[in-house]
Amino acid sequence: MRRRSKVGLIVAAVFVVLAVVALATTLHYGFSAHDEPTAIERAVARTVRHWAVPSDLRDRKNPIPLTPEVLTESRAHFADHCAGCHGNDGRGKSGMGASMYPKTPDMTLAATQSLSDGELFSIIENGVRLTGMPGFGSGTAESAAGSWSLVHFIRHLPKLTPEEVAAMEKLNPKSPEEWQEMQAEQSFLEGDEPPAPSASEQHMHHH
Repeated sequence: MRRRSKVGLIVAAVFVVLAVVALATTLHYGFSAHDEPTAIERAVARTVRHWAVPSDLRDRKNPIPLTPEVLTESRAHFADHCAGCHGNDGRGKSGMGASMYPKTPDMTLAATQSLSDGELFSIIENGVRLTGMPGFGSGTAESAAGSWSLVHFIRHLPKLTPEEVAAMEKLNPKSPEEWQEMQAEQSFLEGDEPPAPSASEQHMHHH
């Protein structure tokens, strides 16, 4: 028994030393959103995320029937509201998502696809604390229906086709400059005269 107690004390001491070294290193180099979360952080985050889901939702099945219309609508909603962080293909390689801490996950992988329908719904509706994932739910039946529909699209992400991604790109939010460029391109393709430069553009050319 004494030998086991000594071994336990040694193991505990080693963990304390490692924790002190890790803390000292962190304090020396500071915190950066460019860092990758440690294995311990990931394990703790997954556990907390699991228990943050209301118990009545954890094993809930999607109540919205999957139809082509539901998939089309949820794909358009994802392109307009979610792709800015998650990318159209859900792999999280977008500029904003890749700069977060933790980075947005690749939702085509098992870490996301293995979550229950209820867990995915809860994440969409309620968000995830201490991450960049906001809660989009408003507590209404309309909001819930939209989130359940998005669960269907998340399940579809591993099978997303290049044609679907191309269709989503047209629905992504655009800046005023991007809209102007698209309109000029469309006018050119239709054989119209290119639009006259705006006053601000003329001023820039003069300088």
